[in-house]
Amino acid sequence: MDLLIKLFDVLFPVFFIIGIGFWYGKKDPKFNTNFITTFAGNFGLPAIIFYSLTTTNISIDLFLRFSYYITLYVLIFSVIGIIILKILRKDIYRLLPPLILPNTGNMGMPLCLFAYGKMGLAIATAATAMILVFHFSVNILLASKKFSIKPLLNCVPVYALLISLLFVYFQIPSPKFLENATFLIGYSTIFLVLMSLGVALSKLKVFLFKETLIYSLTRVIIGPIVGFSFVKFFNLTGVEAGVMFIQASMPSAILTYLVSKIYSPKKISDSIASTVALSTFLSFFTLIVVVFISLKYFN
Repeated sequence: MDLLIKLFDVLFPVFFIIGIGFWYGKKDPKFNTNFITTFAGNFGLPAIIFYSLTTTNISIDLFLRFSYYITLYVLIFSVIGIIILKILRKDIYRLLPPLILPNTGNMGMPLCLFAYGKMGLAIATAATAMILVFHFSVNILLASKKFSIKPLLNCVPVYALLISLLFVYFQIPSPKFLENATFLIGYSTIFLVLMSLGVALSKLKVFLFKETLIYSLTRVIIGPIVGFSFVKFFNLTGVEAGVMFIQASMPSAILTYLVSKIYSPKKISDSIASTVALSTFLSFFTLIVVVFISLKYFN
């Protein structure tokens, strides 16, 4: 019974806030989330990165290990995604991002926070930071079919990550005023991005259901299998194992849709929007099992 209560404590806040956003998006279809996106990118995520990495006992070794795990995870899913898209005879470049890049930020970080506290958030942030780098490099490369370093250089969270790693590497204590400020900004951002996820889901539609279902099931079924395999192969335990399993099980990232909307044809962005919407909907069911296993066996 205690485990079920803990499961409810972890999942309910995330699903409830997404539900608020979904309801508000249906009530006011003209509601613009651009402010939230801009705020989260320029202030919120940098604050979360700095706070979570500098106020916990996370080591530079742990950060680098999870960067390696996530890079390997993306490479494995790249192979899986290319095979699936080849079989379906689809664009193996522009349709690959939603298959390889999970929503470790909007959904993964809050779930890891509620399941494992500040250390869970710190390790989840390490995973998300690597995914973010892929978004502003590989994602844009695949969507536009041309490489540019400029988006990555303009990405504020990357600079926040570099500064945070200096604090971690040299074991510099975070000044209290910075800790308090980033705490307030970071935790308010978690609410805002979850709500904006709900708003976005209220506007996304599913096209070509059969293909979208294949892409979505790849994310929410194969994702946990790969994540669990990582836990066993790398002998992960406790919080590390739980965060790896949860983050690997996330649905497709909404940022893959936003990038495709800018750089890809409408037909491609519509397909990616469908995958984001359906995989997120399916994850409301699969994550119950994933978080249950995480709390029971990786605690």
